Amino acid sequence: MKKSVFFAFIIILIIFSMIAVVEAQDFDVGVEAAILVDADTGQVLFEKNADKKLPPASITKIMTLLLAMEEVEKGTVSLEDEVTISRFAESMGGSQIFLAAGTRVKMGDLLKAVTIASANDASVAVAETIAGTYSNFVSRMNKRAQELGMKNTHFVNSTGLPAKGGEHYSTARDISIMARELVKYPQILEWASIWVDYLQLPNRKAMLVNTNKLIKDYPGMDGLKTGHTDAAGFCLAATARRDNMRLISVIMNANSEREREEVTARLLDYGFNTFSKELVIKKGAQVQNIEVPGGKKTVTVAEAANDLYVLVKRGTKSSLTKKVIIKEDLKAPVKKGEILGKEVVLQDEKVLGEVNLIASEDIEKAGLLTRLWRAFVNWIGSLLKNVLG
Repeated sequence: MKKSVFFAFIIILIIFSMIAVVEAQDFDVGVEAAILVDADTGQVLFEKNADKKLPPASITKIMTLLLAMEEVEKGTVSLEDEVTISRFAESMGGSQIFLAAGTRVKMGDLLKAVTIASANDASVAVAETIAGTYSNFVSRMNKRAQELGMKNTHFVNSTGLPAKGGEHYSTARDISIMARELVKYPQILEWASIWVDYLQLPNRKAMLVNTNKLIKDYPGMDGLKTGHTDAAGFCLAATARRDNMRLISVIMNANSEREREEVTARLLDYGFNTFSKELVIKKGAQVQNIEVPGGKKTVTVAEAANDLYVLVKRGTKSSLTKKVIIKEDLKAPVKKGEILGKEVVLQDEKVLGEVNLIASEDIEKAGLLTRLWRAFVNWIGSLLKNVLG
């Protein structure tokens, strides 16, 4: 009897250990690098080798599209502008819509071709139009990457076509950063959601077929950009929205088109099924007793500048904690709306999100006599404490 109980206990331990291993390996995805983030906050839900420098192939075009849409937003370029196709743009290999040098095509149509069909020739035509020269545009790509905090990225072209010497590279994390910026433009998501379309070019129509097959297969997916070269393998930066959550996944160097689709679907499923989006701090929520050194008032009330949402694993919201961090150099005078510090939300000591705390009122600097009196009182208090304690 004792032996049977012992063996049953051993079997149970083995089963539980196997379950634990399966769960631990459940997201050890087979691609070389991957990341899953919340589009709104940038909160990372999963990562693997997210900072490893790898060739990004046509995912590069996310930056091309971003720079173009930013210029459209500024009004310096219009989607209706006619773009003259250069011989250099015509000469591009790989994915293309076979633009002819000397013809004129609307900027919006070129961007649509880049988004849906990953057209290299259209990408170059866009770049030349926006920056004057192709080299200028590539410089702007790298400058914008630095501004966005993409620390491990360097571009040498706008297409993602193979570059000598490994000088064209990015990381899953950096790609997610520029993807978060691009999804702010509804027009891009509208184009990226199209499966098949036709573009009217001078004297002919060009068929545009979306390079991202998950657009028609994965619920809620509306972007974003595929990539493939021999050096880069199969890559995909994807985005999908369900209810109040938009997620962005990036995978790099998958072995096949099928693998990049399966891994992307698994990553997004993991995010949507495992996490819920929670409002943890409301805009205007108050933090009391913020000390303001040197002010007429010595304490004030700070307010949350914005709503703060975080993604938490379902059923774990109760384990969240909050921490208030005030600026070390805070002192009077203070203007209403001035940032006094931040409130951080943590789970298991990991920061999930933070929101600025702003002053709810003006606080003038105390006069010299008031400050001297306070210094004297503090000195007396300190002296008594040392004597008595």
